[in-house]
Amino acid sequence: MKKITILLLILLMTKGMYAQLIKLVEGNLIANKVYMSTQKFQGKAVVKVIKDSTLKEVDEPTYVRVKNIDFKDGTIEVNVLSRLLPTASPTDRGFIGLAFRIKDDNSKFECIYIRPTNGRADDQLRRNHSIQYFSFPEYKFQRLRKESPEMYESYADMGLNEWTKMKIIVKGNQAKLFLNNNKQPSLIVNDLKHGAYASGAIGFFVDVGTEGYFRDLKVTMQ
Repeated sequence: MKKITILLLILLMTKGMYAQLIKLVEGNLIANKVYMSTQKFQGKAVVKVIKDSTLKEVDEPTYVRVKNIDFKDGTIEVNVLSRLLPTASPTDRGFIGLAFRIKDDNSKFECIYIRPTNGRADDQLRRNHSIQYFSFPEYKFQRLRKESPEMYESYADMGLNEWTKMKIIVKGNQAKLFLNNNKQPSLIVNDLKHGAYASGAIGFFVDVGTEGYFRDLKVTMQ
């Protein structure tokens, strides 16, 4: 098994890529405007993340940053599970996802997140808003929905309290989100707002009303 792993890393490196399984321990993580803990959950090592309840604005830098990663192009894979907090409002959707290309001072980043309560709603409009892209600070979801309806949102089957695999492939101005090992992307963003040459950290993102769990982070950089 060890030989196979080494061979895989060699093959990836010869193609200008480097795959890394990230150990999710507190020494590798930095909480930013969230409460964070590492623990066992359903028999797996996870990172639990809850947004700071004093922060009322949405689409803010509310994430756990992973240390020592400068990500520009490549693939990010992680399993996420979302629950609603007891204090969640009726409009909270279990917001959970990935931030990437985060600047050192948290002033800029790209983000794709999911709204698990929308995935199986009876309202089709809500279903159409199951996945969201936004770019901090200028292009939050309200602006994107108003100026470019439906372009940065999409539908996919998902639910609360179940593991969903997120895989984001980033290259230049484009990001593609794949869910649960599907061969086709659930969302394609062709104009990442910070441009093709931005780079930075990766973060586990949550928003209001969410108790979020993250595990099995794998990063492949080009």
